[in-house]
Amino acid sequence: MPPGAFAGRPERPPRWDAGPRPLELAPWGRRAIAATLDGLIVLLIASAFLVPALVVGLSLSAGDDVADVAAVAITFLLGLAFAVLATIVYQPLMLWRTDGRTVGKRITGVRVVRADRLPMDLGTAMLREVVVKSIAVGVAAAITVGAAYLVDWFWPFVDDENRALHDFPVDTRVVIDDGS
Repeated sequence: MPPGAFAGRPERPPRWDAGPRPLELAPWGRRAIAATLDGLIVLLIASAFLVPALVVGLSLSAGDDVADVAAVAITFLLGLAFAVLATIVYQPLMLWRTDGRTVGKRITGVRVVRADRLPMDLGTAMLREVVVKSIAVGVAAAITVGAAYLVDWFWPFVDDENRALHDFPVDTRVVIDDGS
């Protein structure tokens, strides 16, 4: 017999819905308010870069109509890039560093947890927020003229565990934050 053959399996953390303290799923309204607040934070972060870029761009145009249009177009593209960058940085880093609690989630008293109750790691947070929510749902929304965003947003109403579509690939749940 190899050493440790009868040592037993290593202890696994309880699932989100098991154990001595099962977690309570967050209602859709709290999820929606948290997402809206986090969206506003991303908008503020992007605006902090966009407004100075707009001021500089318009000051360099010197009253030329073509230059004004070009400055506004470039500023719009920069603003879009800053918004994407803020989303890619803010959401995953906050989820990782605060174990599932963004500012919006803290305010509404909810958090994202992994189904296996292990701490939120950067890989899971990046996969959930960037790959699934931003890229996969974003591409699907571009193809469906925004319908994919609506389906993802309202999916918790039809799922028995209140999951949005972006929760499925990473096996996460949004729960009431009990402070643990």
